[in-house]
Amino acid sequence: MNLKEMVGLKAASYVKDGMTVGLGTGSTAYYMIEELGRRVKEEGLDIVGVPTSFASKEQAEKLGIVIKDIDEVTHVDLTIDGADEISHDFHGIKGGGAALLFEKIVAINSKAVIWIVDESKMVEKLGKFPLPVEVVPYGQEQLFHLFQTKGYNPSFRMENEDTLKKTDSGHSIIDLQLDVIEDPIALALELDQMVGVVEHGLFNSMVNTVIVGYADGPKVIDVQR
Repeated sequence: MNLKEMVGLKAASYVKDGMTVGLGTGSTAYYMIEELGRRVKEEGLDIVGVPTSFASKEQAEKLGIVIKDIDEVTHVDLTIDGADEISHDFHGIKGGGAALLFEKIVAINSKAVIWIVDESKMVEKLGKFPLPVEVVPYGQEQLFHLFQTKGYNPSFRMENEDTLKKTDSGHSIIDLQLDVIEDPIALALELDQMVGVVEHGLFNSMVNTVIVGYADGPKVIDVQR
C-alpha cells in the first residue's frame, strides 16, 4: 500500500452514517473516495458527497455515492482533501489539480476539514510548489504582466503545448513560482484584492486535522488554532 492510499483509507474512517462529506480532488483524495465507495457498497454507509471537481463527481457517482451540489445542501460536516504543501503553522497551497475554486468553496462551508498528504508535502514555509492563481480570461495577460513586474515568476498552466489549461469553471490558471512565501496571509490579501483574480491556492488557517503518510504508518495531527 502506497502512502497516498494509506492516508486516504485512514481519512475515510472519520466518515460516519448521515454525514454530508466534501469530496476532494487529486491523486490522494482518489483513494479516499474509493474507500467511501467500498463502504457504501459493502457496509451500507449512508452519506451524501459534495464533490470539488467534475472528476471527483464522476468517480463518486460510479461508486454509488449519492451526490449533491454545494448549493443543494445546508452544510458540509466534513471535507477531506489533499494538499500540495503544508507549512509548519498549517497554512496550505492547493490547486495542483486545477480545482482550487471549488475546493475552497466547499472547505469554507464545512464544519471540519481534513487534509491527507504524504510526508513530502510537509514543509517549513510554503512556496516551492507553484502557487496557482485562477483568473478570468478577459484581462489575463494584464494580470500576467503585473505578476511579472512584482517578480512573482508567472507562467500560464497549459493543457498541451498550444492550449491553455481551463478549470471546471472555464478560467485560466497562472502559476507563481515564489520559492518562499514569508507571509502567506499578506499575499492572500494582496491577491484577493486584484481585479480579475477569481481565487488563489493559499488555504490559510482552514484545516482542522492533517493525516500524514509515513513509511511506518499514518500520523494524525490535530491543528490547534
